[in-house]
Amino acid sequence: MTAAHGAPPAGDKLSGRVALVTGGTRGIGAAICASLAGQGASVAAGYSGDSERAAMFAKDITEQYAGGVRATVHQGNVANPEDCERVVQEVIDQHGRLDILVNNAGVTHDNLTLNLTTGEWEKVLAVNLSGAFHMSQGALRHMLERGTGRIINISSIVGETGNVGQANYAASKAGLIGLTKTLARESSFLLAKAGKLTDDSIGLTVNAVTPGLVATEMLEHIPQKVLDRLVSQIPCGRLGRAEEIARVVHFLPAHQAVSRSISKVWRLAAYRWLPNSTTLPWSSKVTRSMVSKAAPRGSFSSLASAGLAVRAPIVWVAECRVMPWPRMRS
Repeated sequence: MTAAHGAPPAGDKLSGRVALVTGGTRGIGAAICASLAGQGASVAAGYSGDSERAAMFAKDITEQYAGGVRATVHQGNVANPEDCERVVQEVIDQHGRLDILVNNAGVTHDNLTLNLTTGEWEKVLAVNLSGAFHMSQGALRHMLERGTGRIINISSIVGETGNVGQANYAASKAGLIGLTKTLARESSFLLAKAGKLTDDSIGLTVNAVTPGLVATEMLEHIPQKVLDRLVSQIPCGRLGRAEEIARVVHFLPAHQAVSRSISKVWRLAAYRWLPNSTTLPWSSKVTRSMVSKAAPRGSFSSLASAGLAVRAPIVWVAECRVMPWPRMRS
């Protein structure tokens, strides 16, 4: 959904917060920026090449939302550690703080393992995995000093299942899951060491979201026959949409509850919403009792406690524990 020109944000759960989204001017990244801005956050979108497109994106976000939402764009190559450090500092200098980092930038270069060149392997790993590491490293220093922050890594279901012709991509996305869990543990350790992790502390969380196939520019190289076959295997019969992934991402920093430094992988799969069926195809990790807590046709926020992100009639099931997220420090 797009806000009316100059309209206030749809909500204020992230009012006053600053979010940096890598690969933030197109595809899933652009949808994440819009969703965060829709909850009152100022957004800093990272991009690699198209400066004109990036400038237009920032202008559109700023014009769409009134009430203090600010959008900036920052050029850099996440595969370059110096660029990562510079962009993080640039955002802090321009916005005065950094509350949320979304590591979304990613590339593909598909080939069978036997044909995959060293360059193809290293490029995908450098952007998808090393880039997230270097961005997180810079952001964590600032977040740990403040005692609060949110890091969200956009992985992929391919990182858990593997896929023919995507050894490099699958390895990079699997690596993101391991990185996510390690960063969460280290954040807790460092907060505790600094005396900032107590029963009523603010907290720092690190999470990963693992979407399935989503309709973005990254699918343009896939032959239509292959794409049709892949879509036929999706229970709801269509690709995911960038805005659906974005709503799950903005839920993670927007949910306000008791403090806890946690890490969780949010696995997104699409199913039909069949509230009266006795044969619902839920993931084995999502129980019927969890679903019963959520009102059909309810808003996303009303379903947050059940760990579900809904765009009726489609339910995006997140395999998760029902756990609270801490309130961020102002």
